[in-house]
Amino acid sequence: MIGVSRPHGGPLAGLPVLEDLPDVAGRRVLVRVDFNVPLAHGPGGPADVVVDDDFRIRAALPTLTWLRDRGAEVTACSHLGRPKGTVDPRYGMAPVRARLAELAPGVALLENLRFDPGEEANDPAFVDRLVDGFEAYVNDAFGASHRSHASVVGPPAHLPSAAGRLLAREVEVLGGLLDDPARPFVAVVGGAKVADKLGVLQALLDKVDQLLVGGGMAFTFLAAQGHDVGASLLDAGSVGRCGAVLAEGGDRILLPTDLVALAPGGTIGGGAPGEGEVRMLGTDLPRGWRGLDIGPETAGTYADVVRSAGTVFWNGPMGVFEDDRFAAGTHTVATAVAEGRGFSVVGGGDSVAALDHLGLEDRIGWVSTGGGASLELLEHGDLPGLAALRRASNAAAVARRAGSA
Repeated sequence: MIGVSRPHGGPLAGLPVLEDLPDVAGRRVLVRVDFNVPLAHGPGGPADVVVDDDFRIRAALPTLTWLRDRGAEVTACSHLGRPKGTVDPRYGMAPVRARLAELAPGVALLENLRFDPGEEANDPAFVDRLVDGFEAYVNDAFGASHRSHASVVGPPAHLPSAAGRLLAREVEVLGGLLDDPARPFVAVVGGAKVADKLGVLQALLDKVDQLLVGGGMAFTFLAAQGHDVGASLLDAGSVGRCGAVLAEGGDRILLPTDLVALAPGGTIGGGAPGEGEVRMLGTDLPRGWRGLDIGPETAGTYADVVRSAGTVFWNGPMGVFEDDRFAAGTHTVATAVAEGRGFSVVGGGDSVAALDHLGLEDRIGWVSTGGGASLELLEHGDLPGLAALRRASNAAAVARRAGSA
């Protein structure tokens, strides 16, 4: 991608991109990346820690390469895990730095930003230390741009700044879902925490033609309809809000019509097989039974809707897909998203893990690097990291050009 479009409205409007930076030749550029990658033990044993999946590192390469090719001295910075403001060797950046050196020789990488409590606290003193000696800043960490952390919102107040290639493309694609999606526009939302997603569900209702709900969050919606969900995941405090969403959405919202459930006392497998009786049941579960996947009837219905969509946004699995007994719903929906006729966008996290497990990632229109950030952008139309870039010293010229276009 040579550049990105600049619509008059939407989250990309007025956002400075790489071409809006002053000449970077010979200048030190700080790049906020999202290298919060999974780690694993290498062949050398417990002390040999390596990057298990370098997708997020590879996603930043277009920005890092663009800067290096133009003579910049590039230093990347990222968080890794949740060390909670203390130096924790488990979250050291050495394995990430080693992989980055293989993929982008000459690019430096700072130590874990979250080793300092000033990062998550957005401490101005930490910002001052972070930007000291740098002459420009690039935010290419879409997955962290919904956080008002020091490295995300602080540097644009001090340095000429820009959105990197990945960040700009994420905003362009997700902004397109808000502005002018091909119809029918279908959203598939799953996962466990319904309270975290009610805001985006309400925002999506203003945009989508159909909203398909699965995963653990579906049980709070079923409870709002008066169903007995047994021992399934339930957010009792959100039942009323789920009922209001259902009333607003009407027949545009589809809920499961059958479920795959685990008997009382059963265990969920992951690395090892789980135990207990599994049954296909309706939407009222016996006492003590836990619904852990959408059933085959629901999966088939959802797949049919997805395949005929002009645009699909999917965020969150349909069940506990880590256990093969409860993976069919997620796999059926993932396959339909990949095979559908329309443009597909998958929003980070477990949805991407499911695609990767099935080998379907290359058949998706856009795979987002930020599940939480993608939901925040769809709900609010903006992110703290984007707003900070628009306030950078060089952003005024971008706004003036947009106004005269």
